[in-house]
Amino acid sequence: MKAMIFAAGLGTRLYPITKDKPKALAPFLNETLLSYNLKNLAKQGISEFVINTHHFAHKIEEYLSENNNFGLEIKLSYEEELLDTAGGLAFAANLLENTDDILLYNVDVVSNIDIMKMYNIHKENNNFATLAVRNRKTSRYLLFDNDDKLIGWRNINNGDEIWCNEKAENAQEFAFSGVHWVNKAILKQLEVKKQSIVPFYLEKGKDNSIMAYQHDENYWFDCGKIESLKQAEKGILQ
Repeated sequence: MKAMIFAAGLGTRLYPITKDKPKALAPFLNETLLSYNLKNLAKQGISEFVINTHHFAHKIEEYLSENNNFGLEIKLSYEEELLDTAGGLAFAANLLENTDDILLYNVDVVSNIDIMKMYNIHKENNNFATLAVRNRKTSRYLLFDNDDKLIGWRNINNGDEIWCNEKAENAQEFAFSGVHWVNKAILKQLEVKKQSIVPFYLEKGKDNSIMAYQHDENYWFDCGKIESLKQAEKGILQ
């Protein structure tokens, strides 16, 4: 099974840690965010990885080489210009062939989410994409119907909404966790341009099965900020 780890971001919220390194190499539990997630996903059955890079890309390449890729099959997708999640996935498409489904994972997410349980649900429902979500406070929510199908998006700060089809009055609000399984068919529908994957999902949700995988029973940390990085270390150690 293959996974793409999104690690190309500038990591501005982690400054000054990212003054001389990419956020993927931010120290975490006596290793790095990248190594922690690679090992965690490998333990759960992921055998091949693609990592997109940009900011201090050479340091990720050197780090992996020094550690013999942690015994894993890893390929790097260097982006001269940041392409965001949808664009980055499209750019790396040739490295993600020969697989039916791909796990997408943000490098600054730390969680004990059961990705194989999530995968099984993804396959059983023959989903175009399955998005890990939680009941947590955020400014932007994904909206789902009672069958857990994606139907829209809402920004609670300014009231903006985007609906896959018709507006629904009783939509369930969930926060996206930055972990998703996608069918390989997605690769032929993406363009190599700077684009977030959420607007793409909202467009494809009109005619495709994109579903929520709720994982409130797991711990989950967004380690994109220094304070949340420390909270994650403390929470896991406890």
